[in-house]
Amino acid sequence: NDRDRRPPTIRVTAADRPQTEPLLRSQKNALTRTTMTSSTASRVTVARAPPGAKLGHRTSIAAPCRRGSVRPSVRANAGANAGPFDGYAFKPIREMEVSREMSTRYFQDLYKYADADVIIVGSGSAGLACAYELSKHPDVSVALIEQSVSPGGGAWLGGQLFSSMVVRKPAHHFLTELGIEFEEFENYVVLKHAAQYTSTVLSKVLAADNVKLFNATCAEDLIVKENRVSGVVTNWSTVTLFGHDTQSCMDPNVLEAKVVVSACGHDGPFGATGVKRLQELGLVDKVPGMAALDMNKAEDAVVANTREVYPGMIITGMEVAEVDGCPRMGPTFGAMFISGQKAAYMALKALGKEDSALDTFTSLEKGEDSGTFKSNGFGLFQRQ
Repeated sequence: NDRDRRPPTIRVTAADRPQTEPLLRSQKNALTRTTMTSSTASRVTVARAPPGAKLGHRTSIAAPCRRGSVRPSVRANAGANAGPFDGYAFKPIREMEVSREMSTRYFQDLYKYADADVIIVGSGSAGLACAYELSKHPDVSVALIEQSVSPGGGAWLGGQLFSSMVVRKPAHHFLTELGIEFEEFENYVVLKHAAQYTSTVLSKVLAADNVKLFNATCAEDLIVKENRVSGVVTNWSTVTLFGHDTQSCMDPNVLEAKVVVSACGHDGPFGATGVKRLQELGLVDKVPGMAALDMNKAEDAVVANTREVYPGMIITGMEVAEVDGCPRMGPTFGAMFISGQKAAYMALKALGKEDSALDTFTSLEKGEDSGTFKSNGFGLFQRQ
């Protein structure tokens, strides 16, 4: 019965306290060693005899734990029903080993990609599509620069922070190549979550041996020599955002490349960075910005106008709309995929790898890879 389940109680009077101190301490120590299975933990009850009170009056106190220690009941519950995790323990490691492994690999990559074949500035939906296509060519080294800690740009969500992503046909063949499921309609498909695209293509890009992501890194400027873009000027994003306002000198770093792909997105603090710098240098006439939204015109125009805007620099994605004043497309993503693919094709062509490039664009027409393709100036490729 309930009486039998009550915790044990020790009754002492104040007069007996000197003799009971060892017993109280032993009871407290026993409590910290005892496995508790319910909230009915043992407690010590000390009876105090105030003046004029009867000896039957008593006050209950729960035995406290040492500072920083875990109460017995918490410790017992944490180990209860642990199953296969019972006794799980990590191998020992020295803190300096963690530091050395991270820093050594980072600076090895920085040394390697300081002279890259292609630098992609921006890892949004277009930049990732471009990097994915280039990753199919192991002999092409690709440095992917992203100013944010998390790559993906705006492709983690659909429009207005909604989850689903809408892709107009025939760009859905690219999703099929990536192995992404979607709900199909007559003229478009819908992904359950936009993050399916970003996480899938990003995982494939990062698994490639010839691609290195430098995130939390800004492209502050361009290297322009002999009328050709030949690299980018980089800095930590935190320095670019906050350091220049508080420090008198924050010199950057540099990465050289044979081709620079600017995939910086639409206008904003870090949008359209490449072409805005070209405009400041007087190398392009103007950057008018996007026109009002028209999905049907916008996506075709972005793909058609993906191009080498200045020797050595290719623009892709929404940066194309910024340069040409194209209509904004809103929350549809097909043009981002195909524009990124086209930018990769143009980069490979500039590297003298056009023939091998054509063999890799298997998603352009239902996965068929036979025949040859040519640019038709509207859309990506047309079978010849």
